[in-house]
Amino acid sequence: MEVTKDITIEELVDLVPGSVRYLSVKGIKCIACGEPIWGTLEEAAKEKGFSDQEIAMFVKELNDLKDNPEAGPDTHVDVKKM
Repeated sequence: MEVTKDITIEELVDLVPGSVRYLSVKGIKCIACGEPIWGTLEEAAKEKGFSDQEIAMFVKELNDLKDNPEAGPDTHVDVKKM
């Protein structure tokens, strides 16, 4: 199974456990923050104001993270922005 913009958050977390941290770093809080979100990756990203181009990048990076969890994108959290 591949990550697409239409994947539900629940399916995404099952498929790519590192997606919780990835999404949190992007400002899309899910599960770990105590506010679970449902719906699709696209819906969650649109709700936070991300563009179609940014969502396409999320899909690519999440598929990369799924295929190689150790080589994921930099997920440094800047707590000042939270």
